[in-house]
Amino acid sequence: MAGKRDYYEVLGVDKKASLEEIKKAYRKIAMANHPDRNPDNKEAEERFKEATEAYEILSDDKKRSMYDQYGFSGVEGAGGAGNYSNVYRDFSDIFGDMGFGSFSDMINNIFSGGFTHSGYSNGGYYSSQAQGASLRHDIAIDLATAIKGTKVEVAYSRYVKCSSCSGTGAAAGSTRKKCPTCGGSGYSVRSNGFFQMRSTCPTCGGEGTVVDKPCPDCSGKGVVRKKEKLLVDIQPGIASGSRILIRGMGDESPQGNAGDLYVYITVKENRNFVRSGNDLYCKMPIDVVQAALGDTVEFEHITGEKLRIEIPAGSTTDKMLRFKGKGALSEGGKLFAKGDLYIKLYVTTPTSLSSRGKELLKMLKDEIPNNEKPTLMPIS
Repeated sequence: MAGKRDYYEVLGVDKKASLEEIKKAYRKIAMANHPDRNPDNKEAEERFKEATEAYEILSDDKKRSMYDQYGFSGVEGAGGAGNYSNVYRDFSDIFGDMGFGSFSDMINNIFSGGFTHSGYSNGGYYSSQAQGASLRHDIAIDLATAIKGTKVEVAYSRYVKCSSCSGTGAAAGSTRKKCPTCGGSGYSVRSNGFFQMRSTCPTCGGEGTVVDKPCPDCSGKGVVRKKEKLLVDIQPGIASGSRILIRGMGDESPQGNAGDLYVYITVKENRNFVRSGNDLYCKMPIDVVQAALGDTVEFEHITGEKLRIEIPAGSTTDKMLRFKGKGALSEGGKLFAKGDLYIKLYVTTPTSLSSRGKELLKMLKDEIPNNEKPTLMPIS
């Protein structure tokens, strides 16, 4: 984390600052260093990014507490492109009303390195924000698949650059002309007393130009829908809630620059096995004879592997047996450390006995200690 400035220092607030003070400080810095107000100014862009990251952490009680206790290591991974939920919630309406376009798109692009500014060229408005939107796709897999890993086909649709018009949105032989609504500025102005509010032009979407004759294939959008199929590699040990990043497979912009695809994993519950961290838990029924005398039993693991385990003599219900190294890999197998399999025993009582069976049990009763006056046990 070398080179990073303290978040309180970035916003110029005291460590005991209230949320309102933090919000006010961020708004001031963000307005002054917004990329649209500082085209081609890398220093201003860096200050904007730095302040946005600081605000996201300090405006969240949980993240702020972790940062106060452990510094940057306590909030590593808490920020990042697409994860600035507090900033979206608190400021998207403010910046949007000021004519800065889609605040969420701007945040996503600036932190993924794809942000470029909008401005004026030859008297007309242009937008050089050429990064397509990132997409999310959710898939559900069973626990066995999550433990073993596999490849899963993902089918979805995304926008790609229109090949008919090369992304211009104009039909062959036609041209783009200045937007009649905004006069080429890319924004509209609303007056409210002494105040003026600027917002993106609804006709041209901030481009400043409209097509004379729209491309028939993309209806002037410059992009068309395309169905995609991908094989996604599910690493052994992946956990529910994990996210797989596939770069460049999100929506394309008319300029051909694509966002990313995020595949979110949900692991479905299993009837016989439960995962906790890297360990697996299951429950095995045994009869009273196996419990009393002990036994060696074979069973099928969730992976399909046949395992043999020794049941000690005198085992009781809820006795836990450990099978070392038969759990799950750490998520994605990154640490190459496997958990263990824990087997909880459950002693079953026979409910249907033959006459001979009943006779033998009566004989057994005479051989075991009398339990006519049981002593109550504490509830655990």
